Amino acid sequence: MAMGVSVVVTDPKKLEEIRQREADITKERIQLLLKAGANVILTTKGIDDMALKYFVEAGCIALRRVRKDDMRRIAKLTGGTMMITLADMEGNESFDASLLGVADEVSEERICDDDHLVIKGGKSQRYCSVLLRGANSHMLDEVERSLHDALCAVKRALESSSVVPGGGCVESALSIYLENFATTLGSREQLAIAEFAEALLVIPKQVARTHGAALPPQPRPPPSPALSVNAARDATEIVAKLRATHHAAQTDPTKAEYKRYGLDCISGEIQNNLQAGIIEPALSKVKMIQFATEAAITVLRIDDMIKLAPEEQGQHGM
Repeated sequence: MAMGVSVVVTDPKKLEEIRQREADITKERIQLLLKAGANVILTTKGIDDMALKYFVEAGCIALRRVRKDDMRRIAKLTGGTMMITLADMEGNESFDASLLGVADEVSEERICDDDHLVIKGGKSQRYCSVLLRGANSHMLDEVERSLHDALCAVKRALESSSVVPGGGCVESALSIYLENFATTLGSREQLAIAEFAEALLVIPKQVARTHGAALPPQPRPPPSPALSVNAARDATEIVAKLRATHHAAQTDPTKAEYKRYGLDCISGEIQNNLQAGIIEPALSKVKMIQFATEAAITVLRIDDMIKLAPEEQGQHGM
């Protein structure tokens, strides 16, 4: 027993009374939950068959060995409270009905080869579960990764409270702006700014290459120019069109709406990505450019390298 306490029983009748009292304590605890109005019980531990009998007789659902993470989510959904013990401050055991959660429906459904307990409704509608299905584990892992990335992108967009057009729109516009700004300088800084502007074009080029090669064939009209080098096309051409579009947006006031134009990797066209819903969180875009710049500065500050000469291998037979 716990706390180093041992009990020695010499009378077999007393041993049976002890077992009966243990069963009665379990029954009393179950009755506390049932009298409070609980009809669904979830626990992270096991439930004895004898205890299950009381739940079945009362028409109550009892689920055992539930993960703690799932318990926390269910508690947030239903408004219930996770209980570690039924003991109160006076040393007695009690249970308050205010600790119970509320759900519209709790049912057991069979999905594929597994049985799932489905909880619908509740005090909070901000929590839900997403069931992913795939042909194999590799495809399922890829779907899970894609869903996680999408949810994180939405989360970041809500946190930043502002968005910018995607598809290389920001990088192309910033590259054109920096090139024009570099021509106003008459020092060596002009070269650094021009190279920085050229480096920004790596992102739209890579977007065109990667997405153009990864997308499956689409039933579309005759192919438009330049989506991917890997697809036997040149991504430079479509990036050049994107640069020309942003140059017109910055120099011609009648074409100011072109500043929202970016790449459409499916059709291979230049389009208004803000209207098309292709957006990125502004905070992520700022951090991305900031961290890339800091990394480049760190590399440029390296003024010396130490290289270990390879060990000379001795001739055989010596």
